[in-house]
Amino acid sequence: MPLSPDSPLFSPPPEGSTPCLVQVAVHTPVHSGVGGLLSYTCATPLLPGTLVRVPLGTRELLGVVWEQAEQAEALAPEQLKPVRSVLQGLPPLSASWRRLVGFAAQYYQRSLGEIALTALPPALKDMTAEQLAKRLAPPKPKKLSKKAQAALAAEQATPTAHAEASGAVTTECIALSAEQQSVCVQMDQHPGPFLLYGATGSGKTEVYLQRVQQALEADPQAQALVMVPEINLTPQLLSRFTARFAPLFGPQAVVSMHSGMTNPQRLKNWLAGHSGQARVLLGTRMAVFASLPGLKVIVVDEEHDPSYKQQEGARYSARDLALWRGRAEGAQVILGSATPSLESWHASEPESSGGPGRYLRLHMPSRIGAAELPRVRLVDMRQQPKRTVFSPPLLAAITERVQRGEQALVLLNRRGFAPVLFCADCNWKSDCPHCSAHQVFHKGDRTLRCHHCGFTQRVPHACPECGNPDILPLGKGTEQLEEELARLLRNVQRPDGEPARVGRIDADTTRLKGALEQQLEQVHSGEIDVLVGTQMVAKGHDFRRITLVAAVQPDGALFSSDFRAPERLFCLLMQAAGRAGRDGSYVAAQGSRPEMWVQTHEPEHAVFQALRSHDYPRFAGQQLRERQDAGMPPFAFQALVRADAKTQETAQAFLRAASEAAQQGQLPHLDAVFLFPPIPMAMQRVADVERAQMLIEATDRRALLRFLHAWQPWLHWLRSQPAHKGLVRWLVDVDPQSL
Repeated sequence: MPLSPDSPLFSPPPEGSTPCLVQVAVHTPVHSGVGGLLSYTCATPLLPGTLVRVPLGTRELLGVVWEQAEQAEALAPEQLKPVRSVLQGLPPLSASWRRLVGFAAQYYQRSLGEIALTALPPALKDMTAEQLAKRLAPPKPKKLSKKAQAALAAEQATPTAHAEASGAVTTECIALSAEQQSVCVQMDQHPGPFLLYGATGSGKTEVYLQRVQQALEADPQAQALVMVPEINLTPQLLSRFTARFAPLFGPQAVVSMHSGMTNPQRLKNWLAGHSGQARVLLGTRMAVFASLPGLKVIVVDEEHDPSYKQQEGARYSARDLALWRGRAEGAQVILGSATPSLESWHASEPESSGGPGRYLRLHMPSRIGAAELPRVRLVDMRQQPKRTVFSPPLLAAITERVQRGEQALVLLNRRGFAPVLFCADCNWKSDCPHCSAHQVFHKGDRTLRCHHCGFTQRVPHACPECGNPDILPLGKGTEQLEEELARLLRNVQRPDGEPARVGRIDADTTRLKGALEQQLEQVHSGEIDVLVGTQMVAKGHDFRRITLVAAVQPDGALFSSDFRAPERLFCLLMQAAGRAGRDGSYVAAQGSRPEMWVQTHEPEHAVFQALRSHDYPRFAGQQLRERQDAGMPPFAFQALVRADAKTQETAQAFLRAASEAAQQGQLPHLDAVFLFPPIPMAMQRVADVERAQMLIEATDRRALLRFLHAWQPWLHWLRSQPAHKGLVRWLVDVDPQSL
C-alpha cells in the first residue's frame, strides 16, 4: 500500500536526536569516477528503495535510498549534506528490483546510480515531493447532473448490466491446437526457462496469453511482463492482451511502456505497475526494469532480435536481464521465436546431446489451422539483365496476386531513394561531411540525409566538384522500389476494377505520431495491394491477406565483417517469409499458395539453401560448428572497450595505453583474457567524432567480468592524464552484438 505522509517512516525525530546516515544512488556523470553510493543525512530513518531528492554540487537530483554499503564514507554526520526531501506516497522500490539493478550495474560495468535512475520514468526525475503528492492525490469527485445521477442509479439497479459495461465478465476460452496443449502441459511440469521454438503462425502468442492468464487467475497479486523488440510491434500485441484481460481484470489491467510514449504516459503506466494496479505490462527493452512487485511471468517475444541490446549509455541486454530477473524472483520466463538466437539455441541443447541444457526447448513446427509455410523460390540475378530491379518472373507473380485480390510484401532493408548520389565525371559521392558514411538521397523532399548524425541538405543541381549536371543515384532504397512498382503495376487492376495500389512503411513514413497505426490499418483493410518496407514490417505482424513476400537485394549482409551477419540475414528472411499465408482459410478460398521470392546473386549460399527448406536447426547447427571451431560466442565471451576522440590517433592511443596498463598492473585474470589490438570501428567517424575499439575475449565469463572490474580504475585514471586530453569518452560493452 502507498505510504501516507503520517507514516512512522516520516515522523519527526525526537528533540536532540542524531541525524541518520543514509546512502543514496544518484546518476553521477559517467566518467566522474564517482560511481558508488553517496552518503547523506536525514532526520528520520529511511527504508531502502525510498525515493529522495538530494543535493549534488549545485544541482538537486532524484536518488534512491540503498542498503548501507560495507565500506561507507568515513565522514561525520556534520560533514554530510542533508536529504532535501522525501517523495512520500510511493511504496519503496522492492529489494528484488534493487538486486536487479545491482546485478545489471556490476555485469555491464556501469555505475549503480546510472542504472537505477535510467530505469525510472523521466518525469519522476524532475518531480518535487509536492508535485508527486499532487500527482498521486485522487481526483476530486465531479458534481453530477440530475441526468447523470439518474443514469448512475439505473446502472446500479441492474448489476448484471453494470458488470458487462465495466468488463467484469469472463472471456471465451480459445481451443488450443495439439502442439499448443503439449507446450502448456510441459510448462506446467517444468519451472523453465523455456525456449518456445515455433514456426511463424504456429500460435506462440496464444501460448503467452494462456500462461499469463493462468498466473493472474491463480494469484490476485500476480503480474506479468511481456516484452517485444520494437515499438511498431506494441499496438498489435497490446490490443490482443487488452481484449483478453480487460474483461477479466478491468480496463487498467494492461499497460504499455516504450520510448514512443510521452513522459506523463510513461509515468502513469510505471506507477500502475509499481502499485500493482496493472496486472500486465507490455513494453520494449526498457520495460525489463519496470517495478513489478508481483512478477510471476516474463515473456520475451522475438527473443533473437538485436533490438533487445541497448546501444547507447548502459549497454544492457534486456533478454539476458529478463532471464536473470526470472530466476532471482521465481518468475517463469518464456523466450519465443521462430528463429532463436544461436546463444539461446545452444543453451537449450539438452544435456543428453552434450549441450548445457539451461533452457527447456519446446517445439511447435506447424501453423495454426490449414495454413502452410510458404514455398521459397530463388531468382538467380546473374541470369537477369543488368540493373534489373524486379525480375520478370517475380513481377508476373506479384501481378497475379494483385489481380486475384491478394497482397504482396516487398522487403528491402534500406530506406530512402538511393544510398548515394554519384558523379561519373569526377567520382564525387554524396559523402556526409561529419561521418564516414554517404548521405542518402531522399527523392520525396529532394534532400540528402545522413542516417547516422542526421545532417540534411538540399540535393545540389550539379556536381559540387566539377559542375556536371548529370549526377546519378546509385543503389536502391524503399522509396525507389515504391516508385518503380507503381510504374510497373500502373495497368494492373484489382478484382474490383480499381488500379493496383502500392504503399510503403519505413522510418521515413512513420515519423509522425499515429502514422504507423494508420498505415498498418490500410494494409489490414486491403487498401494497399503491394507493401514495400524495411525490417520493421518483416516480423511479428499478422497480415492475413499477404500471400507473397519478396526479398530484393539481400546479398550485402553475406559479406559483412561481423560474424553475426549470416545469422541476422537468415532470421530476417525467415521472419519475412512468415508474413505470407498466415490465414490458411483465406489462402484456400483464393485457390492460392504462399510464396517467398528471393532475388540473389548467390543462390548456392548456405543461408538461402537452408531458407528453401525452412530448416532452422540445420542452419543453426552449421553456424554453431563454425563458431566453435573459431572460438566465438556462445563458446567464448567478449567485451569491447570503445574510445571516442577528436582524432583517430588519440582514440587508439588511449586504448593502447589501457592495454599496457593492464599488462603492467598485472590485473586479476589477465592470463585468462586476450586483448586484441585497437582498430577503427566499422563506422569510423560519426558527428565529427573518431571512434576506435579494442576487443577482449575469454573462455570463462567470470574471469572476463573480474578482469573488467579491476580494469575500471585504470581506465578512469588514464582519461584524466594530459596525454589523452582529446578523448571525448570511453565505454565498455559487455556481450557486444556488433563488431
